[in-house]
Amino acid sequence: MVTTEVRQPAVAGIFYEREPFQLKKNILSLLEKANPPKINGEIIGLISPHAGYFYSGKTAAFGYKLIEKKNYNTIVIISPSHYEYFRGISVYNGSAYQTPLGTVEIDQELRDELKSYDSIIEFSTRGHGREHALEVQLPFLQIVLDEFKLLPIVMGDQSKDFAYALADILAEVLKNKNVLIVASSDLSHYYSHDIANSLDSRIEKLINDYDEEELINELEEDKVQACGGGPMVAVMKASKLLGANKSKVLYRTDSSEASGDKHQVVGYLSAAFFKE
Repeated sequence: MVTTEVRQPAVAGIFYEREPFQLKKNILSLLEKANPPKINGEIIGLISPHAGYFYSGKTAAFGYKLIEKKNYNTIVIISPSHYEYFRGISVYNGSAYQTPLGTVEIDQELRDELKSYDSIIEFSTRGHGREHALEVQLPFLQIVLDEFKLLPIVMGDQSKDFAYALADILAEVLKNKNVLIVASSDLSHYYSHDIANSLDSRIEKLINDYDEEELINELEEDKVQACGGGPMVAVMKASKLLGANKSKVLYRTDSSEASGDKHQVVGYLSAAFFKE
């Protein structure tokens, strides 16, 4: 059931600053320092990390700097569900998402177009309540874009079947629309810096090779790890179906770059999928 509910920020003051002036100042500083490679083409999809800005904000800024002042009608964000498992995909059924920088309206027309896929997609708050992975993308988008609507999607099940089905659905409903798709994902968790680098460099190669098929196979075989692997694969495939023919990892690092602790790290990368 569609409601007028506005989803309130769950991690303001924890993952990023609660005070709007400080939040804006921090994001602008991260964007100013980011130096992403030049992309010659139309950006259709991004991968962006979702830790606290202290750890992954630098990496996220590489992707968001590329879309600064671009014009997208809607941003589709696909997030994993960290706090509740459910078999399916949840699109938020309220009217908006709130951050300290203001309210982002849900694209209700686009959401309505998904209703014929209700065997896979549900319209609910499930997966959205405490979820930080989707929320942390929004302040960056509010800074780099003038105005946009949002389609917030949480994957309760990130298996190959759901990732591919979601990609096919999005490719169908987003055809000829001015939309950017963002996958929210971190990489391996709590290995040493050296082991994490070995695991995460493999994901970097598969993304640069634009090989979502091998990526989902290796994720399901636990050869590599990403806590938003399903969203990553869905965005890679959907972007390809929407015309992207190139991919580029913009930056990759891990939490030790910020903390100095190389014993247990979390990996991050940002990447773009574009039509050259």
